[in-house]
Amino acid sequence: MTNQSKKSTLQGLIVGGFICEYHHKGAAKGAFDEWMERLDIEIVTPKNREELLSDFETKYNNVKVIYLSIYCAKYLGPFDKEFINRLPESVKFITFAMAGYDPLDVNACAERGIYVSHVEGMVDAPTADLAVYLILATLRNTTRYIDNVRQGNWHHGVPLGNDPEGKTLGILGMGGIGKALAKRMRGFDMHIQYNNRNRLDPEVEEKYKATYVNFETLLQTSDIIFVSVPLNPATYHLLDTPQFTIMKEGVFIINTARGPIINENALVDALKTGKVAGAGLDVLEKEPEIHPDLLDHPRCTILPHIASSTNESLYNMDVSTMKNMEAALLHDTLLTPVPEHKQFFAPK
Repeated sequence: MTNQSKKSTLQGLIVGGFICEYHHKGAAKGAFDEWMERLDIEIVTPKNREELLSDFETKYNNVKVIYLSIYCAKYLGPFDKEFINRLPESVKFITFAMAGYDPLDVNACAERGIYVSHVEGMVDAPTADLAVYLILATLRNTTRYIDNVRQGNWHHGVPLGNDPEGKTLGILGMGGIGKALAKRMRGFDMHIQYNNRNRLDPEVEEKYKATYVNFETLLQTSDIIFVSVPLNPATYHLLDTPQFTIMKEGVFIINTARGPIINENALVDALKTGKVAGAGLDVLEKEPEIHPDLLDHPRCTILPHIASSTNESLYNMDVSTMKNMEAALLHDTLLTPVPEHKQFFAPK
């Protein structure tokens, strides 16, 4: 079979390569070769957005499933309505190789009859692990101590931190990551409360020793607030000046979800007044751009969006995404559709 004839019958396209290889070239070690050959899948690394869209009109005009990720979105731009509408009619599924899929307009996909999967479960443990670190770092002022030690100042001039024991942790979004964090923080003898779009079943609440409260109560009564909701129009700037106003004095804010869920200007103001005692952020509103007042603030710990960035996690996300590609190509279904598209796969 010639390369040209193969392209004309190509069924699956991986745009930008496997995510496990973005940080560690060769990490896949041929693990997906059998899948790619059996399912007729090819990797493409376009230089830019227009090149990819142009190739969809020619070389890839018969593709059924496309693999996308947040990594290729960084140089291809957002997968918005304009992008979706320029995909060939043959495209029926997009498998997004991350848990969060905000660069992709899933509503525009549904309008085109294109259904989307994402990764479920694979990022829960590593993200919760990093959240534990951010909670302890902000409570104990470890970032300032580390800076002091590197400057040869030992621990001079750094205020004492706080114990987690007995504090109330408020979890905004009790999905897989929220549950994983609740499980971990029980070991620190913290009180766990949560707010979620849908209240958990009583037996699940008992399992995680978590109490349901409404949104305003969580803000008013939590010592530490952990943000773990998806980014969408309803959660954009979910935490803004009015919300910070009703929080406890000296609250700690932890965010591993998406930066724009918090209005950073409002967060800066709350840090300056002492309303917020400390912030631990793995995500930023305009990342990689960092708000200068956050970058320079001694009570703010900032990480470069690495919650799910472990060798094991990224590899497992690729495995999950390939399983969705296989389900789409062989059975016209998805194993883990995004919440907005689950209705299309409900049992009949």
